[in-house]
Amino acid sequence: MPSASPNHVTMSELPSKREGNASALFDKMDGVVRKAGNVVAGKGATAPNANPDSIRDDASPITAKGKQPDKHSMDYVIRSGIAGGLAGCAAKTTVAPLDRVKILFQTRNPQFVKYQGSWTGFGLAIRDIYAHDGILGLFRGHSATLLKIYPYAAIKFVAYEQYRAMIIGSNRQNETWLRRFSSGALAGVSSVFLTYPLEIIRVRLAFETKHTRMSLAGICKKIYQEQPLLKQTASKTVAEATISPVEVVAPRSGLINFYRGFSTTMLGMVPYAGVSFLTHDTAGDFFRSPSLRKYTTLPKPANAPADKPAPLQAWAELTAGGISGVVSQTVAYPLEVIRRRMQVSGAVGDGHRLRIGETASLIFRERGLPGFFVGLSIGYLKVMPLAAVSFYTYERLKTLFNI
Repeated sequence: MPSASPNHVTMSELPSKREGNASALFDKMDGVVRKAGNVVAGKGATAPNANPDSIRDDASPITAKGKQPDKHSMDYVIRSGIAGGLAGCAAKTTVAPLDRVKILFQTRNPQFVKYQGSWTGFGLAIRDIYAHDGILGLFRGHSATLLKIYPYAAIKFVAYEQYRAMIIGSNRQNETWLRRFSSGALAGVSSVFLTYPLEIIRVRLAFETKHTRMSLAGICKKIYQEQPLLKQTASKTVAEATISPVEVVAPRSGLINFYRGFSTTMLGMVPYAGVSFLTHDTAGDFFRSPSLRKYTTLPKPANAPADKPAPLQAWAELTAGGISGVVSQTVAYPLEVIRRRMQVSGAVGDGHRLRIGETASLIFRERGLPGFFVGLSIGYLKVMPLAAVSFYTYERLKTLFNI
């Protein structure tokens, strides 16, 4: 048979070539970051014949024992999805009362504006809610939260595992901040895209404080039927105001109402999810460093996946998760405040739907720069246990499910 041409590409070679092209951009950017990191850390240049995979287990926080799992298999996806969903529900239940008060502060609910700006105000807000609605008032909207958070957390953790497998893989040299950030950001965007309508319902349920309560179905119907009010100029009266053909054709109510503030959410989710996973993994590497691992890690199970590091002790895992929550919350909080105001724009004021720029300008006129950080102290109080419980539960369930 004639020999194959040097330029001939077989079908079996195509997948590997596509994977190489997909990671080429990350490889180029990682090269610059890795060289700078080596200089700062004093590592120097790597020996030409050194094999990265020959590094001993105790010299790296990332082990390489056991069998490599197929992260793209349906079994792995289902197990990681269940673990992620349960982790999200456990975390949200822990901080549900704090979340209720934070939303009331962020959206400047008229009954709770007087309590903003101090820790005592937070306590008084809790007391006010408890006095009028009892203990269940602190969990107002929590049923919708669980309906939303289970699929959200499940999709987020599943997506992170899948993006991480594609972008980082099992090669330790790919464990860079850029790849970790990208994996987390893509996971966050994927999860919020599929679960955003449930978040709108949850916020509106939490915002309701009137004595006449609306059911879940009533809230959904109200959101669906809301219509923006048309702007009127000073030269026209109400009778003279007319609706342009564009305004007649454009949707003014319906399913689009369940995606109010969606663009801002997507914009804020990139830094939030990216920094969250990046910080958690980086903190985990720190706790697994050779000088600390005997104080911070547990024995690695014999049947643990090859690319899974030794599990952290409870206090170390909770600390890593708490730090990741604080850092990511600080980075993304201004965009979260803007998003909350946009989500409830149909429930307060004149009903006019504000765009991102208009909402930001309104917040700045009302409170100045500090207005973008209203409730941040309470946010810290909430996000630290939220992230800590979420990551801790997920990692423990991964061990339980052998993934």
